[in-house]
Order: sequence, then C-alpha cells, then structure tokens
Amino acid sequence: MNKHNIQIFDTTLRDGEQVPGCQLNTDEKVLVAKALEELGVDVIEAGFPISSPGDYKSVEAISKAVKRPVICGLTRAVRADIDCAADALKFALHPRIHTGIGSSDIHINHKFRSTREKVLSRGVDAVKYAKRFVDDIEFYAEDAGRADNVFLARMIEAVIYAGATVVNIPDTTGYCLPWEFGSKIKYLVDHVPNIHKAVISVHCHNDLGLSTANSIAGVVNGAGQIECTINGIGERAGNTSLEECVMILKSHHDLKLETNIDTTKIFGVSRLVSKLMRMSVQPNKAIVGANAFAHSSGIHQDGFLKHRDTYEIINPADVGVESSSIVLTARSGRAALYFRLSQIGINISTEELDELYPVFLTEADRKRLINDDDLIEMVEKSEILTEKV
Repeated sequence: MNKHNIQIFDTTLRDGEQVPGCQLNTDEKVLVAKALEELGVDVIEAGFPISSPGDYKSVEAISKAVKRPVICGLTRAVRADIDCAADALKFALHPRIHTGIGSSDIHINHKFRSTREKVLSRGVDAVKYAKRFVDDIEFYAEDAGRADNVFLARMIEAVIYAGATVVNIPDTTGYCLPWEFGSKIKYLVDHVPNIHKAVISVHCHNDLGLSTANSIAGVVNGAGQIECTINGIGERAGNTSLEECVMILKSHHDLKLETNIDTTKIFGVSRLVSKLMRMSVQPNKAIVGANAFAHSSGIHQDGFLKHRDTYEIINPADVGVESSSIVLTARSGRAALYFRLSQIGINISTEELDELYPVFLTEADRKRLINDDDLIEMVEKSEILTEKV
C-alpha cells in the first residue's frame, strides 16, 4: 500500500506562543525546539524575527541549535521584515522565509484599505524579494478561509510563479466548515495550473472547534503540510493540535497518509510545553489530557477490562503514556473494584466482593474519587475481610 507523507509544520514557538502570559525566553525556546526535532517535526516556525529583539535572538539561536528540520521565520510582505528574517536565519541549515498577505475582501478592504490587484502585487513582490535570500519560500494567503476562491487561485498561481515553494491556505478565523475547507483545497488543486510546483499547507484556527477537522479535510483533498501546535495552543481559541492530527492519520490507515512523527514522544513534549508555558492541559483534551486514557464508568470499565479495544482506539504506549487507568468513582462497577483490589494484592471471592461493594459505593459518593489507601482502609474495617490484609 503506497502512503503519502504529510509534512508537520510546528508553530508552537510562533503562533502558539501568542497565548497571553505564555511567552518563553530564548533558552526555553531552544529546549522546546530540540524536543520538536526529536519528535520528528519537519518544519519549526521559530518566530517572527522583526517583532522584537527577543524573537530575533530566539530564531537565530534555534537556527544554530537544531539541524534536521527546516527552520522558518515569519514576515509580513514588507522588505524590512524579510531582511530581518533572512539575517536571523543565516545559521540555519535548512532556512525558510514565511511571508504573505491577506487574501479575503474583509482583510483587503478593512485591514489594508487596498484593492485585490495591489495586494496581489505586494504578495508577488514579497516572494520575489525573499527568494534573493533563501530558496525555500512559503507564502501565506491570510484569511483564505473567507477568500473568494477565484481570486485566491489567481494569487496562489502568481506567487508560485514568483518562486513560492509552499503555499499556506489559512482558515485564520476558524470560520470554515470541514467540507467547505476541503472543497477550497480541492478547488485550488483543480484550478491552479502550476499547483504541482508547490506544497499546499493548511493552517487552521479553532474558534469554532473545527481546526483539526478542517486540517484533515485539507490533506484528504490534496494538501501536503499541516501547520499545528503542541496541545493545540495559540491565538484566541488556539491552533490545530499536532497530536490530534498525527494520531488521526496513524489510526485511519484507509487514508493512506502518514507523518514522520515519533508518536511515543508526544506525551513528553506535551508536558514540556505545558510546564514551560505555565499553561495546563485540560483533563479531557484528546490524546494528551489526564483523562484521555482513564475509565470511570462501570460499563466502560467492564468492557475495557475484558478487551481494551472495546473502549480505546489508541494504545496509550503509542503516544508515550505508561498505561490506561481505572478510576474508582460511584459510577464504577464490581469488575473495576475487583481489578483495583487485585492490583494492590487483595484477592477476594465473588461473595466477599458483593459484601464490600455497597460499602465502596457509600464511600465513593462521599469522597468522589477512591484511591488505593481508601480501598485498604475499607477492607481493614470490614468484618468479613479482615483476614485479607
């Protein structure tokens, strides 16, 4: 079975770091960049060099420290931005300048107070100018999700002709529905004559909770690169989650799409980013949340204990999680209680389990979560089970 490789472009250190209060210093950024290299990402967007002296320094330091991935610096379609990015990337073995401009009429009319033709010309000029410094140029058509497809196709054709090697189609405001975004990518594949000369990239935001779905719709319809962040962090409601996209592609073999990510390192990198950015991961976050592999309902626990695949589609070890967990609550059943008791060396009969279970439920209602010490205490207090401990 022939599989198509999807490039993973990680923007944790640029778009992800735009979360208020989560800024990193240069040493911390280098630490994350090295972890991303070990994870296997193909491109690291190291920062926006002209935005601050600190960002410039970080892009330069990452360029020196990281060898395998492409190192990317963001710019506007402004020559001073491009000059600054080129200088910051001078030590990178595989440098990329990421430049671009708005493509929707909302941005053209209100942000730039310009016209389609003038904006198109600025985009082309930026690509041509950036090409003087590096061969690998990515062009972003900002707010492409709300752009007119006919004009967007014209813009993409023009910037590829000017030298762009990657064309980024962002759903900047997270507005698109998955089938709508997928159709937009398909439209470009079908209507841009030179599209085969560049990689189509998707950069989706999560304002309506659809960033992962839109990114998958994009690659199914012809995109070759996903732009994402660890834990889905980023501006406003966040960016596409790296771990979600990677595990979707790994789980759905029928898509015939794969990445270069070492998935066993996902959980560790997630925790590193969470710690350094002082931004906790929500417990029910897919793949890396504390509850992602936790089972507390009696029906689920019973099914899981009989056969893992009944309630888990991912082996926790595949993403670097040591094991699944059986969490004891008032919703837990006898099978889970028996399992947890056996895990701490207390083996009881069916009759004894029936005697202990009502005691367990009463205590679980009171405490909400039952830990191993609670179980030992329950057994010690039980007249029937005193000989077990």
